[in-house]
Amino acid sequence: MPGNNQKSRTSNKVMTLFVCFLAALAGLLFGLDIGVIAGALPFIAKDFNVTAHQQEWIVSSMMFGAAVGAVGSGWMSSRLGRKKSLMAGAILFVIGSLWSAGATSPEMLIAARVVLGLAVGVASYTAPLYLSEIAPEKIRGSMISLYQLMITIGILAAYLSDTAFSDAGAWRWMLGIITIPAVLLLIGVFFLPNSPRWLAAKGDFRSAERVLSRLRDTSEQAKRELDEIRESLKIKQSGWQLFQSNSNFRRAVFLGVLLQVMQQFTGMNVIMYYAPKIFEIAGFANTTQQMWGTVIVGLVNVLATFIAIGLVDRWGRKPTLVLGFMVMAIGMGILGTMLHIGIHSPEAQYFAVAMLLMFIIGFAMSAGPLIWVLCSEIQPLKGRDFGITVSTATNWIANMIVGATFLTMLNTLGNAPTFWVYAGLNVFFILLTLALIPETKNVSLEHIERNLMSGKKLRDIGQK
Repeated sequence: MPGNNQKSRTSNKVMTLFVCFLAALAGLLFGLDIGVIAGALPFIAKDFNVTAHQQEWIVSSMMFGAAVGAVGSGWMSSRLGRKKSLMAGAILFVIGSLWSAGATSPEMLIAARVVLGLAVGVASYTAPLYLSEIAPEKIRGSMISLYQLMITIGILAAYLSDTAFSDAGAWRWMLGIITIPAVLLLIGVFFLPNSPRWLAAKGDFRSAERVLSRLRDTSEQAKRELDEIRESLKIKQSGWQLFQSNSNFRRAVFLGVLLQVMQQFTGMNVIMYYAPKIFEIAGFANTTQQMWGTVIVGLVNVLATFIAIGLVDRWGRKPTLVLGFMVMAIGMGILGTMLHIGIHSPEAQYFAVAMLLMFIIGFAMSAGPLIWVLCSEIQPLKGRDFGITVSTATNWIANMIVGATFLTMLNTLGNAPTFWVYAGLNVFFILLTLALIPETKNVSLEHIERNLMSGKKLRDIGQK
């Protein structure tokens, strides 16, 4: 019997890790579509002879689609389930990638990127939600951080692909090759179980217990977790009705919105979308230098995400966020100052790159993964779909604003003041984190919910 129990536990752990890893593959496609435009944009601009403003719209049209996709995902995830939502996202990834590669005008490319945005919106909403409901609480933060790691790997893969095709200026291949992982994700999603929390919310407790039994070490753990889910489901309101009637739920929605605004206005996606342009500003005029500099950005982004995976369930969410915002503020501030003074030597160029990489490390170890972790943890079960819909849509609206204003900011404020603005915002985010953000490590979703709904201060809802 002990041997059978041990074998069962090992099998369940393997199953849990497989499910979490496969769900996180949605993050790979998310990252590919974020990163690919950085290398393709200079060649698209040349082929289609587009203005700086049109370039901003080619970049930000995907974020518009993502905002719409995130809003639609709330309804779809609630009605059809997390698994079918991920499947729909994979289909949209395939369609959008092929359409982008075949675009014959800027307008067609913008439309194709809106479709890709719909896919990204579905993935960015559903994957962290699914992972938060599948993963055991002791590794929940690490598993959701794995999703962010897959995003960074996708960005790096896109940069490497862009660099490989850059000599030929083959931007259509840059955009079209994403179809391959999209098809693989579509196949893989068929093997995922439904979320036990979604099944329970639909009244199918038998299936929910069966899924939990496959994912937890013992049947006792599965039954205990199902009992906690049953308890949280006793709140009879949901979504919009809960938002209207319950001020504690409104606080959770507000906090999710704030977290996503903080993540986007760090300035990270400015670097992701316009990396070659930033290297040009730093004095690297050669296209090859700009492309390989962009690859280095992607590689550092991947490696620094491992810091978050190591710290999130040990050190905690809040101290890691504070440190990350501090590092980002310093990196952006010094980079802006160097641009103000002038970069006139190779040593200055490489120091500017070091400050840029320092900023990326700060983001990848903190706000990148941890904002998604927190947003999936703080919403009560009955309002989780609505709360995460609002916060994810906010992410993409803020993302669109950042993507659609960067080149304009450079042209109106100048290079140095643009980076100083983002440095100042990161300082402000340190204060907001200390005042409002809770610590949620090693706390069950149901316990966080009880603290929230009992009226505890937002920063205290993770207290045991």
